[in-house]
Amino acid sequence: MLVKGWRTYLPHTPSLLYQCTDRSGRDRGTEAPRRPPPGGSMNVFDRTMKRNQKRWAASLQEHDKYDYLRAEVGRRVADRVYDIARTFPMALDVGCGKSHIAEHLSKEVVERFFLMDISENSLRLKRESEMPTHHVLGDEEFLPFKENTFDLVVSSLSLHWINDLPGALRQIQQVLKPDGVFVGAMVGGETLYELRCSLQLAELEREGGFAPHVSPYTAVTDLGNLLGQAGFNMLTVDIDEVQVHYPGMLEVISDLKAMGESNCAWNRKSMLHRDTILAAAAIYKEMYGNEDGSVPATFEILHMIGWKPHRSQAKPARRGSATASFADLSKIGLCSVPAMWFELLHRVLHQGG
Repeated sequence: MLVKGWRTYLPHTPSLLYQCTDRSGRDRGTEAPRRPPPGGSMNVFDRTMKRNQKRWAASLQEHDKYDYLRAEVGRRVADRVYDIARTFPMALDVGCGKSHIAEHLSKEVVERFFLMDISENSLRLKRESEMPTHHVLGDEEFLPFKENTFDLVVSSLSLHWINDLPGALRQIQQVLKPDGVFVGAMVGGETLYELRCSLQLAELEREGGFAPHVSPYTAVTDLGNLLGQAGFNMLTVDIDEVQVHYPGMLEVISDLKAMGESNCAWNRKSMLHRDTILAAAAIYKEMYGNEDGSVPATFEILHMIGWKPHRSQAKPARRGSATASFADLSKIGLCSVPAMWFELLHRVLHQGG
């Protein structure tokens, strides 16, 4: 849908954009500064606002129209579950939304599936699946399950709104049975870099400074450490990139709001002027626009797999316990490559060719 007027895409409900000026340039009132409630040091996101955003998005008449990203990532997470050659009697989806993972799994893989989400509206709109499912209304930051309950825990596009991500990963590890596996996906640090850069450049030019309008995300370099600290082993972390094309920047923001993916950080700016928005849209199209007039929005998806330790799992050999060197491979029959190739490789590495 093409942009017909800027007012169409400036939401009055909480979103990436929170307030704008009227046509005369006067503010339509100011919002009181938001402060996080007293508590621990890890309090980046307003979880109450995130619950309200997801509830509002699920109440839209055409809510399925905006599920394209969740459906695609949910399918990719399900593919990774299929790669594990076993059946899981009990599984949990943390932050399931409308159960975009469960719809791709069969009862031969998962026998019973528990779907947990912060939004009751999303749970009511769950997709059809083969296996029996049980709904749990709860916060991803506080899992209401006993230790050693599930054989499999999955999560798709939910963990990036967690305040205490290390604590959430520890809870996931605790509810897994020994030798249980966690398969998850979350957006990474390069997500929506086009939108972030365009808004920052426009604010610098029009207002002399900029504030965050896109939520902070986890970097892939940190994810492996977080999983290890949470107690997982045999880790796998990889990156997918999903690029979606839109008519313009305002459609990007409109779809993010309809997905329930608007910014809910405590330090978000409460006002963005109309001329700044229009300037950002022009910058977006000039810097990143395609030949057909559309603009891309990039979503970096971080996939992770971690196992809860068990004595049956393979363990790395003790450092220094090797009994053969690479130089001896051609002599002990473990490799069919002739010795002359090892000699040639040695010369290339040590003499530069």
